[in-house]
Amino acid sequence: MIFDLRRFKTFRHLFYSVVGLLAISTVYIQVADLIHTGPIAIAGTRTDQKVVALTFDHSWGNKFTPSILDTLKQYNVKATFFIMGPWATKYPDVAKRIVADGHEVGSHGYRHENYGDRSADWVREDIQKAHAQIKEVTGVEPVLLRPPNGHYSQSSLKTTDELGYKTIIWNVDSLDWKNPGRDVIVERVMKRLKPGAIILMHASDTPVQTAEALPILLEKIKAEGYTFVTVGDLLQNYAGQGILKH
Repeated sequence: MIFDLRRFKTFRHLFYSVVGLLAISTVYIQVADLIHTGPIAIAGTRTDQKVVALTFDHSWGNKFTPSILDTLKQYNVKATFFIMGPWATKYPDVAKRIVADGHEVGSHGYRHENYGDRSADWVREDIQKAHAQIKEVTGVEPVLLRPPNGHYSQSSLKTTDELGYKTIIWNVDSLDWKNPGRDVIVERVMKRLKPGAIILMHASDTPVQTAEALPILLEKIKAEGYTFVTVGDLLQNYAGQGILKH
């Protein structure tokens, strides 16, 4: 837009005209933010309340899971576990304990392969197979899904949504799977902590420092005044200012 200053008799007239245009633009931006082209990958929520969701991906092994569950119980923290269907079948007692301890169970799929590289039919079959296994073992029908490696496409998002699932990613990555050191894991999470965050950690056998870092991390996060909630709780009760899209 080109302004012709000769149209404005006073500076005040010009000032209020610009302010009016900015206000209109803001309204359009806010409306645009509410318009989605389809299902999204959720990375967190916008909230002023100091709540965070701690999540664990679990695909194989059981070396550290009991310790992680013990720590969560000791600190009275409820987390969200995204478990693979075959893992639940192989370790049914542990999968049942996750539920019995009051944690939320989501799906991590059936095969640990990138959804974004697969067809809609492949993704649908993968989710359905995992769903059946998780339900059979735990009695829970999950409605949250974390795609393997956090990988997705618009097609996989659509398929996931059609099956009644929400795709959950994260906005605080501990990178614990790289085994960078206990203190590095803790520091990385604390630097990125924010209200409404979804924290990614792993309970599989590959990250060998997660169980050791967890109690330190829980103490530090609580010391900052944060409360832990499940992802489902976060989306239901702490998304008043919006959802963060990945």
